[in-house]
Amino acid sequence: MNTLSYESHSAMPLLQELADGVSHRIVMSTIDSAKTAAQLSFDNSLPLSSTYKKVKKLQDVGILFVEKIDLDGKGKKVVYYRSKVKSMEFNLSRDQILLQFEKNDVRAAGIGQS
Repeated sequence: MNTLSYESHSAMPLLQELADGVSHRIVMSTIDSAKTAAQLSFDNSLPLSSTYKKVKKLQDVGILFVEKIDLDGKGKKVVYYRSKVKSMEFNLSRDQILLQFEKNDVRAAGIGQS
C-alpha cells in the first residue's frame, strides 16, 4: 500500500478541513476523476466563489492538486482538481494523532499523457 502519514502537529488542519461536509464531498468526488471548480460548485450546490475557497484550503493542506489545465473555446484557463488520497485511516491515542492516507493512483488518470 502506498501511504502518506501525518502525526499530531500536522494532522489537525487536515482533520479540521476533512470534517467539513463540503470539503469531504469535494475530496470524495475528485478521487476517481478530476473536476473543475464549476463542476464542483454545481455538484455541491455552492456558489463558485465558495467552491474556490474550499478548493484552495484543500490544496493548502495537501489533499487536492491541479491535475491539468486546459483552455476553453474562448481561450480561458480551465483548471481540473483531483484528490491526492484514495482513503484515510485515523488513529487517536493518548499521546498522538496519526493519519494514514492511501495515495490516489494518479497515473491511472492519464497524468503526463497527451
